[in-house]
Amino acid sequence: MKCALVWRSALNSGRSVWAVLASRKRWAALGSDERGSVAIIFGLTIFVLFAMIGLAVDYARFVNARSQTIAATDAAVLAGARALQSNGGDQAAAVQVAETYYQQGVKSRIKVVPLSDNINFFVSDNGTAMSTTGNARISTPFMHLAFGLGGTESSTLPLLRADGSDYSKAVLAVGGNGEQSLEVSLMLDITGSMQGQKLTDLKSAASDLVNIVVWKDQSQYTSRIAIVPFAEDVRLPTSAFKLATGTTSTSYPCVVERTGTKKYTDDGPKSGQYVMVHQEQYTSGKGKNKTTYYQPTCNLTSSGVAALPLTSDTTTLLNKISSLSTYGGTAGQIGTAWAWYMLSPNWSSLWPNSAPAAYGTEKLRKIAVLMTDGDYNSQYDSNGYSVDYGQTPPQSKCPDSVNGCSSVQASSLCTAMKDKDIEVYTVGFQIGTGTLADTTLKNCATDTNHYYNSSTGDALKAAFRDIALKRTSQKSLEKVCIKM
Repeated sequence: MKCALVWRSALNSGRSVWAVLASRKRWAALGSDERGSVAIIFGLTIFVLFAMIGLAVDYARFVNARSQTIAATDAAVLAGARALQSNGGDQAAAVQVAETYYQQGVKSRIKVVPLSDNINFFVSDNGTAMSTTGNARISTPFMHLAFGLGGTESSTLPLLRADGSDYSKAVLAVGGNGEQSLEVSLMLDITGSMQGQKLTDLKSAASDLVNIVVWKDQSQYTSRIAIVPFAEDVRLPTSAFKLATGTTSTSYPCVVERTGTKKYTDDGPKSGQYVMVHQEQYTSGKGKNKTTYYQPTCNLTSSGVAALPLTSDTTTLLNKISSLSTYGGTAGQIGTAWAWYMLSPNWSSLWPNSAPAAYGTEKLRKIAVLMTDGDYNSQYDSNGYSVDYGQTPPQSKCPDSVNGCSSVQASSLCTAMKDKDIEVYTVGFQIGTGTLADTTLKNCATDTNHYYNSSTGDALKAAFRDIALKRTSQKSLEKVCIKM
């Protein structure tokens, strides 16, 4: 019995020892078991993988929306600039065209954040360009969740760079970009009827034309403008007055018509071909002792309104326009003649530092712009004295005038000027249809597309802009969509 007990005790002790040993083996095996490690690693990296996929999705959406936005703004500014060029300078209408093109261009774009698209269009660079500004934002939900960014702004991205480098701009290719030079003579009516707001409107329109036509780089192609203010006469710089009239007195350097067989030509001034000095008629004595004599005079009393020969100096041109003031009656034939003389190489001696180029010069356009607000009603006798002033239309007879009626003379000068391949644009300002002025300007213009009848100040400015933009550009909008 004791033996059995001893054996059982020994057996139980052996089992205990074995259990301890088995337990140690299990712990050792557990430490070296690699089963399930992939699942752990996957669990740790799944968040990173989802974040990267989310980033890729958000980035692809961003790139797509950005490229569509830029393409839409490029197309819009080009369309707006074309409209600006062809609609007479109507800026509001051009902006509307650009906005319409933009909305059409982004129709298929990924939806942007509501109310975030504030991209807009505007006319810039003195009316010679269509530009854009503003931005639009797209949501980035995956980026927001992945990085735990807070706030509404942090969950979106702007489609255009904040520094404005993505903004589109379409520049009208005027002047030198048209690979040609320009000589433009600008005849401006500063008669008494132009007083007040009308003169203000004229100054604005003429300044606008100067800023558009005279481009900065004059190294290869030049653009020069001459300004001829006129009323009852035209005032000249002293040296030019002497050469034009063949006189030495310069107290009143104002000129009127030219008589003789060369009166409607641009033959240069010389004996028998001089222009007349503007003179006033006086009488002295009474009865048989009464005598009539003439003395030089000027309707344009200020030296600030003297004619300015061709120049590309915008400061000089703008100062001349700014200094204009109003005077007396309307001798449109004199303004017309001097608008021509400013472009004629035959009158170069008057302007040694501003001589016009020869007719037929390669890649050169000569353009005369004739502007008035009323009937031509001042003409002169053989002494340079104003006669038949104020005669009512149709002014078919001016018996006291050496050359006939003012409007008839102007038409004859325009015909001769056009025969020299000078483009003639005429601009009426608040003149009635069918009036003498309307008929005269139509006759003077190169064709019907070269005549403008402006009823308001804005219309006058649009007419001058149309001449400057449309008529001085041969290669409009060539490679002009650029980034600012």
